[in-house]
Amino acid sequence: MTGSDTFPKNIPFKPSPAFVPWFIIDFILFVILIAACTVIPFVLAAGNELEMLMLLAMILAGIVVILVVFIVWTRLYYDTMAYELHDDELRWRRGVWFRTTGIVPYNRITNLDLKQGPVMRWLKISTISIQTAGYSGQAVPEICIEAIEQAEELREILRQSVRACSSRSDGTGTGGQTSPAADSPVATTGTSILILDELKKIRQLLEQQKR
Repeated sequence: MTGSDTFPKNIPFKPSPAFVPWFIIDFILFVILIAACTVIPFVLAAGNELEMLMLLAMILAGIVVILVVFIVWTRLYYDTMAYELHDDELRWRRGVWFRTTGIVPYNRITNLDLKQGPVMRWLKISTISIQTAGYSGQAVPEICIEAIEQAEELREILRQSVRACSSRSDGTGTGGQTSPAADSPVATTGTSILILDELKKIRQLLEQQKR
């Protein structure tokens, strides 16, 4: 496998720093959606204006606390993220409280999907979803390489690595072609001699039984 200047081989690389605002913006949009569907109607149903204002202030204070905690967590989570390309596998690690590491062999990869939502398009980043043979029947990919700016380049590098490992997995290094020695006249003649020897032994046994 050949790497590139952006994604060198055997050297860890991180997602784009835009990962942090992407996660935060998506979270804020999610909170606004939940609030519009549940919190606001609940506040409007309060008995009087004073109760409505107190309830709204408590809810907003809780949202602010959750948002601050989420921003801090997102920054810490980004600092733990790393991916590493090797000759025959992709390695990754992440996690704030619970560290997770993983290895994805290239010969198990079945799909490389590029995903980009509205916020990601605005930030000019993409996510590569990697589906493997063990996860092919599941809705979620085995691993996602998130917030990548040169996602097309990285997907092409992974695609080349998958093809290279597939050509080596047959044990011949010729992409599945049969070795010429296997079809040579010498090999065919040797097999024929063995078959003739077996037939001769069977004939001798039959003649002995007749006697």
